[in-house]
Amino acid sequence: MTWKSRGEFPSRSFVSQKWTLFLCLGSFCAGMLFTNRIWSIPEQNGLARPTAAETGKMDVVSEGCNSRILQEMEMRRENRDMYGEDFKGHNSIQALDKTISSLEMDLATARAVQESVRSGAPVSDDIRTNESSGKRKYLMVVGINTAFSSRKRRDSVRATWMPQGDKRKKLEEEKGIVMRFVIGHSATSGGILDRAIEAEDRKHGDFLRLNHVEGYLELSAKTKTYFATAVSLWDADFYVKVDDDVHVNIATLGETLVRHRSKQRIYIGCMKSGPVLSQKGVRYHEPEHWKFGESGNKYFRHATGQLYAISNDLATYISNNHNVLHKYANEDVSIGAWFIGLDVEHIDDRRLCCGTPPDCEWKAQAGNICVASFDWSCSGICRSADRIKEVHRRCGEGENALWSASF
Repeated sequence: MTWKSRGEFPSRSFVSQKWTLFLCLGSFCAGMLFTNRIWSIPEQNGLARPTAAETGKMDVVSEGCNSRILQEMEMRRENRDMYGEDFKGHNSIQALDKTISSLEMDLATARAVQESVRSGAPVSDDIRTNESSGKRKYLMVVGINTAFSSRKRRDSVRATWMPQGDKRKKLEEEKGIVMRFVIGHSATSGGILDRAIEAEDRKHGDFLRLNHVEGYLELSAKTKTYFATAVSLWDADFYVKVDDDVHVNIATLGETLVRHRSKQRIYIGCMKSGPVLSQKGVRYHEPEHWKFGESGNKYFRHATGQLYAISNDLATYISNNHNVLHKYANEDVSIGAWFIGLDVEHIDDRRLCCGTPPDCEWKAQAGNICVASFDWSCSGICRSADRIKEVHRRCGEGENALWSASF
């Protein structure tokens, strides 16, 4: 190999390296320019970017947190969506309870109307009015149990402790107290007995007509129908049942019930638990005496039937379950039986069963005015149509007591 040939090799090697480096740098710069100008991939249709919540989840995962933290975040987000940022769960539950109660009452009203239409019984004007107007809240509904043959008793009640005409309407509007005589229809609906009640109602406008066939042996069924109908018509704190031969001081009754207004499942009256009478032919005979155990046993605790009151939730319970509530021969036993398996507070108030003068008179003079007065021997005021005015004069609270009372 010559010297000339040895010199050519280093020359070619030097040029090759120089140009190689230059081409590499040029390619790199061209690549960077090309990438910045055209490397922009548009979002594909249907492929959305991650939301803030999803980004937060990815951040939690990327920080090494476990799935429990992620679940807690999801639960807090759902709670905020349901109850608001302040998380007002208690208020929401209360609002839901009120809505359910309102729906139950509306359903009871619809059932009452439907049953009346099916049976051909007269539909109360209160039902027609209630269908087209909103309900207001009342303190109490007083249902005065009466019969076709009790016209004189009703007139005596109207002349004493039951306000009439505009005063009765004022009582509803200002004091929240509804008062009605409660009666069903005869076995031959639309007959002379029903027409007589309709004529009396046109004159006084103080009846609540029930979808019920009148009869002494059907008092338990009538009581059940009364509560179911009353709770569908009026939204009241209490529903009272009283017989038409009992004297009542309405203001004192209202003041008594108001003291229990904040409680639930209230059953108030003169509580008793008398013997179960198994002998046929005697008054208050119980045909189903065997259900109460051995002979000589007593009834469970229940209020005497002359006057008692139940709270709204118990009246609603009767309305919702009236088809399956068993009826015993005695009305007061029946209603006690309907509550015996419930968490009900039985309130024994002896002012709801005072005697006639001088008993109620002595108590009034001592400042302990009676709610109701009657004779135990007659299960009401003996000869009430003739004597109730005397009882009212001697034991009544006075008309001013009612209008000055604040419930």
